[in-house]
Amino acid sequence: MASPDTFKREPTAALAEKPTDQQLLAAKLVPLRRPGQWISALVLLVLFAMLVNTLVTNKRFQWDVVGSYFLGSSILRGLELTLWLTAAVMVSGYLLGIGIAAMRLSTNPVLRGLSFGYVWLIRSVPPLVQLLFWYELASLYPRLSLGIPFGHEFVTVKTAHLFSGVLAAYVALTLDVAAFSAEIVRGGILAVDHGQAEAAQALGLGGGRIFRKIVLPQAMPAIIPASGNMLIGMLKATSIVSVIAVQDLLYSAQLIYNQNYLIMPLLLVATIWYIILTTLLSIGQYYVERYYARGSKRGQGGGRSGRGFWQIARGNIPLFGRTKADLGGLS
Repeated sequence: MASPDTFKREPTAALAEKPTDQQLLAAKLVPLRRPGQWISALVLLVLFAMLVNTLVTNKRFQWDVVGSYFLGSSILRGLELTLWLTAAVMVSGYLLGIGIAAMRLSTNPVLRGLSFGYVWLIRSVPPLVQLLFWYELASLYPRLSLGIPFGHEFVTVKTAHLFSGVLAAYVALTLDVAAFSAEIVRGGILAVDHGQAEAAQALGLGGGRIFRKIVLPQAMPAIIPASGNMLIGMLKATSIVSVIAVQDLLYSAQLIYNQNYLIMPLLLVATIWYIILTTLLSIGQYYVERYYARGSKRGQGGGRSGRGFWQIARGNIPLFGRTKADLGGLS
């Protein structure tokens, strides 16, 4: 039978065997085992391999036809119009949207009411309906005039000759972007603490300088992601102009396959171009977001500062999981 002194010495020995702080800090970090993550990654890799296999082996895709039309003159002209329309609509729409956002934030009830009504109406009507409305405007207003309200007219223009397909697409999409961008800008400005503007006013800064130097830089991290998503969405949304025979990228492909009946290869040509453009815009959006997030916790917090685009992309692939370096940064 063990003596009472034995029970007294055992806790003391157990305490002496506990690792020190230096030993704990020098210990190697062992990543958490995630069998479900590896299984899901394996399943996804098998599905991806099956997809690649069917794309390569299925002769009905006619990749040789896709390659022959990919850089065709008609396709490139449609691509040029798509890029021009996207850029013009986004610039004009955002300029108009900033003004509408200022009206929404105004203390004038008339301006607030009118801007709210505009945003409500445009967001309630599908873009395709707006496009068709402006394209068929001549059926409602055969002519537009400029002159004294309810009085003499100085200039009169027939809308049948004014609103071509391209102009109708530009106006409809610009008004649509203006409504949504107004809410994006307004939300970004409201995300900035109002106390900072009040503190700047107490220091004697003017309203314009407060907006440029204090409010806008802090609102940009909230505005940029939504704006980038809208830009990518608008690039794809320009394809709806094909319904009014505007020769954008999609309609150019449609014109070709209406003649040779090679529908799928021509649709693949348009699809690949859209994928390339949206990928480039996504990469540009990432770098713009990182620029405006510098100095903030999103840009430098959590031990993840300085990580590039490919490091973040690789870290989100389930196959690789979380590395020891990431775990070390989180410790």
